[in-house]
Amino acid sequence: MAHKKLTLAQKTCPTCKRDFAWRKKWQRDWDNVIYCSERCKRSKNEELTR
Repeated sequence: MAHKKLTLAQKTCPTCKRDFAWRKKWQRDWDNVIYCSERCKRSKNEELTR
């Protein structure tokens, strides 16, 4: 029997405005995850100055 993906929680990244889904590495800290990637996290200051 094949494994079916469950519907995963999603959030929208404030930097790139894309949706991103829950990942196992964020399992303990999902409530505090804001950005979809390190790249977006690093460029958050650029977004504020635009």
